[in-house]
Amino acid sequence: MSKIAFVFPGQGAQYVGMGKDFYEAYPECREVFETASEASGLDIPKLCFEENEKIHQTEYTQICMLAAEAAILRAVECQGIHSSVNAGLSLGEYGALAASKAMGLADAFKVVRQRGILMQEAVPAGGAMAAVLAMDAEKIETICEKTKGIVSIANYNCPGQIVITGEEEAVNAACEALKEAGAKRTIRLNVSGPFHSQMLAGAGEKLSEVLQDVALSDFDIPYITNVTADYVTSTEGIKELLCRQVSSSVRWQQSVERMIADGVDTFVELGPGKTLSGFMRKISRDVKMMNIENMADYEKVIPLLKGEQA
Repeated sequence: MSKIAFVFPGQGAQYVGMGKDFYEAYPECREVFETASEASGLDIPKLCFEENEKIHQTEYTQICMLAAEAAILRAVECQGIHSSVNAGLSLGEYGALAASKAMGLADAFKVVRQRGILMQEAVPAGGAMAAVLAMDAEKIETICEKTKGIVSIANYNCPGQIVITGEEEAVNAACEALKEAGAKRTIRLNVSGPFHSQMLAGAGEKLSEVLQDVALSDFDIPYITNVTADYVTSTEGIKELLCRQVSSSVRWQQSVERMIADGVDTFVELGPGKTLSGFMRKISRDVKMMNIENMADYEKVIPLLKGEQA
């Protein structure tokens, strides 16, 4: 019997139409989108399914992504398939919280709606992010520390792909130093701000006010936090970790390696795109990686997962 992890992608994988076939196929999935609309005061199906520019704006992207992920999760759970552990990349951590039942879905939507607004409002002028290819994380950390200004690692995605974040001048200087030190390539990312840098610490502090009135539930299925790449098994400390996560590095590679070391042999990416599946190919080819983003995937993967749990 396999040990299964559900994993949830973060912002950047969104597209118009995500989750629509689940919304149309299952009342349970439609209910998820309705809950998102009620919690946010927005027409989430319209934002997700009809052509619009808002879906790519942080304050709307985050709740739309979570709605699609939670709807797909609901469809999978309706088949009696459950995970042993959950994890998500950045915003995706809220999908993991929902899968572990640590936070109710309505509360998760309320928090994520405010998280998106706070992060968009907190974006300072002069911030930037860049991907660094084919260089050890330790070397990147050292160069960032030596670079004048604010620059640090935003994402440890997988071997050979690290993302740095911070002040534009500092990011540019670090990119030059990294190329001189042997990085294969550095690529400026088309993002609206220096996410997961200390420049967004203020948004994390304001998020703590949003989380004050949110009730957390005892849960049996643990999830992995981005901040430490370690298990969270109780409600203690969850709110602090979610606040820190906004300005901390996302330790995705370390999170996956921790789950594999503890016996997880099947990973199922639930949500738009195949970003996490791509990372997995570079982290480990010794585990099974499946992806469900549409009904075609669902119809193919569900029988496989039932076989894994048999």
